[in-house]
Amino acid sequence: MNIQGKLIIIGGAVDKGSFTETDLDKSAPQNLNFFEEGILKRIIKESKNKEASRIEVITTASKIPREIGPEYVKAFNYLGAHNVDVLHIERREQASEPEILNRLKAADVVMFTGGDQLRLTSILGGTPFDDLLISKYRNEDFVYAGTSAGAAAASNNMIYQGSSHEALLKGEVKITSGLGLIDDVVIDTHFVQRGRIGRLFKAGVGKPKVLWIGLGEDTGLLINNGRQMEALGSGLVILVDGREIKDTNLTQVELGQPISINHLVTHVMSKNDTFDLDTFKMTIKSSQYV
Repeated sequence: MNIQGKLIIIGGAVDKGSFTETDLDKSAPQNLNFFEEGILKRIIKESKNKEASRIEVITTASKIPREIGPEYVKAFNYLGAHNVDVLHIERREQASEPEILNRLKAADVVMFTGGDQLRLTSILGGTPFDDLLISKYRNEDFVYAGTSAGAAAASNNMIYQGSSHEALLKGEVKITSGLGLIDDVVIDTHFVQRGRIGRLFKAGVGKPKVLWIGLGEDTGLLINNGRQMEALGSGLVILVDGREIKDTNLTQVELGQPISINHLVTHVMSKNDTFDLDTFKMTIKSSQYV
């Protein structure tokens, strides 16, 4: 399938909510990686009409939507994008309302905030809003951007539970359906700060065909055509490829017992590195061998 849209998935920010500062101008110098040099600026650049693009901030995942939504509007305004509004969808029946669907139809960019990805998918998954979102992504010059929960929910399968320190125990990582924009990958967020590498190792054993993606804070991926990935931001992207696993004890141990894995392939991406989901080949932009 020739995907026309773009995904920009973000691992979240070290500070809560990414844009919860009360004085954006004073705090901007501390957020240069996220604002000036990084991901939010790139969302605008990749959008159809750049600073004039229609952007809808969707707060469904958040427990404080009325607080977090306006902060995203301020952040986009700070970077020159002023055609921005907040779309609050707090109940499942709202995802079928004509007014809300028409706003999605008119959008060039949607920005899904952080929060609880299970809340996000339980409200939007399988609704007319979700169907339209997928259609726009597949068929239009459209950007789906999401941070934290908004990133985790973008794929067909989604991690929604699992402690970091017990992730390599059988049964500790829980997976459910996401919003379904992209297949063959699963995304985990706040990856470095919360030490979630074990979650991807465990998940990679149970679903070795899928590429497992861990996004660090202030870090993201731009995915073009559903296949070409580019690392964005200031941190690291960890990729776990289970296709070459040689052995495991996964089916032999009881629930709660440790898992063994032989030959699990990992990659570490930083800013401007690329990865091809067709060939599973990574290119380091500043390779010492070029």
